[in-house]
Amino acid sequence: MSSTQFHLPDVGEGLTEAEIVSWKVAPGDPVEINQVIVEIETAKSLVELPSPYAGVVSGILVDEGTTVDVGTALITVDAVDGEEAPVVTPEDEVGGGSVLVGYGNHGSITSRRAGRGKATIRAIGEEEGGPRARPGRHHPVPGMPVLAKPPIRKLAKDLGVALEEVSPTGPGGEVTREDVILHADQAKVFQNIETPQWAPVREERIPVKGVRKQIAQAMTTSAFQAPHVSLFVDVDATRTMEYVQRLKTSPDFAGIKVSPLLMMAKAVIWAVRRNPMVNSAWTDQEIIVRNYVNLGIAAATPRGLIVPNIKDAHDMSLRLLAESLQQLTQTAREGRTTPADQANGTITITNIGVFGMDTGTPILNPGEVGIIALGTIKQRPWVVDGEVRPRYVTTVGASFDHRVVDGDVASRFVADVASILEEPALLLD
Repeated sequence: MSSTQFHLPDVGEGLTEAEIVSWKVAPGDPVEINQVIVEIETAKSLVELPSPYAGVVSGILVDEGTTVDVGTALITVDAVDGEEAPVVTPEDEVGGGSVLVGYGNHGSITSRRAGRGKATIRAIGEEEGGPRARPGRHHPVPGMPVLAKPPIRKLAKDLGVALEEVSPTGPGGEVTREDVILHADQAKVFQNIETPQWAPVREERIPVKGVRKQIAQAMTTSAFQAPHVSLFVDVDATRTMEYVQRLKTSPDFAGIKVSPLLMMAKAVIWAVRRNPMVNSAWTDQEIIVRNYVNLGIAAATPRGLIVPNIKDAHDMSLRLLAESLQQLTQTAREGRTTPADQANGTITITNIGVFGMDTGTPILNPGEVGIIALGTIKQRPWVVDGEVRPRYVTTVGASFDHRVVDGDVASRFVADVASILEEPALLLD
């Protein structure tokens, strides 16, 4: 029986090391090509690695919680029936797009429930001995195992949802992302509903590694190398709120999440076109003015702050931009944001309003010279035509690299963003 070792690949951005978070297989388990075998944490994100080989696991070479260099042997797979385990070349693609680490489309992506005994393997959404079931609302069956992919299980855990209580709508009774979100009470996600007891230990020590280590290094570099200047303005966003409500009821946006963040994104893109220096990059030799927008959206995840970006957001329609924002948010919440998703951003929005904050002084994302913060939108007394009226008001804050962005440019940019939030119809010009 021949054996093949799987080595830790570079999953993008020239990363040199990663931590083994959890193994999805154990010695003696059968594996198929493209089956997820291990979850790793790089300096930027949590990544699931599929197997490039088919066979039986004969050895786990690295323990969970261990940080290893790229190229380190992780697992040994024995070929079945004495045949050599097939190797999938990096050039293979699935459905016209590259697989996460380029292992290709040899075999179905599989779902397995690992145990001490024999493992059961089948294609996701496929019933044993039968074809894929048609979608529909299913009711949970007491005592039966819940069908859900690993990212969905993680989402449920993060939202405090018991999967066995969720009514699945996926093929064959599989729980989908939408099922979990529908079941969760979203209003409780960011609220301290219950105050926990003090921990039994007097002190806790948390190792600084992975995403948290990268955040610390990036923020320290940004804060002390780029001279920040910050501006703030209060904005009457009543018309934005009215426009958002119209979009929510529009058939053209059916099934798409629409929020004030969508209008903020559109406003930033419009303002960048009028003030291109805020979309630049600084080097010691030159200023690079980027005539495109890869719009970063700061996202709070269980593993820390990440900033994925929407590539070429300046070319998108309002509907496509809304779809991209929704996908970006869901991917970040599920911990599936890749290093490539976070690379090459040009300007960032941080939506601190979802946490009930009015404003703040955001720190620049490294490699960028502008970041803008959207505060909470709530009714306040506001003077309109000499009368005090209740209006939806927000505070827009922004920070800039003063080596590149002068005060007048920064002020014009923030004023342009504010003008769109006050009157979205300006986007029609």
